Amino acid sequence: MHDARIMLHPSKQRMQVQVDGILIADSTNTLELREYGYPPRHYFPREDVRMDLLTVSETTTYCPFKGHTVYFSLGDSRDIAWSYVEPIEGMEPLAGRMAFYEEVRE
Repeated sequence: MHDARIMLHPSKQRMQVQVDGILIADSTNTLELREYGYPPRHYFPREDVRMDLLTVSETTTYCPFKGHTVYFSLGDSRDIAWSYVEPIEGMEPLAGRMAFYEEVRE
């Protein structure tokens, strides 16, 4: 079971991610993750992300509250996004979604 310090909220607000002027993600179907001690993050469905521009990074981490993390880079911009491919129990809605360090509300 996941820690109650994490809450997921569906959001229909339009969210975008741009890196160096390139639109990487654009969605009105994100999941906002609120975790104690961290800024809120929006997790984008992969179909709303320009996956063709991203490459899997060598960086991996583990979060005891969400699971194993895979990171993605865009050219020389390393580890700009991450995803939980197989989230732990209770965090399954994050599967198939990506979060970014730079997100912009529209």
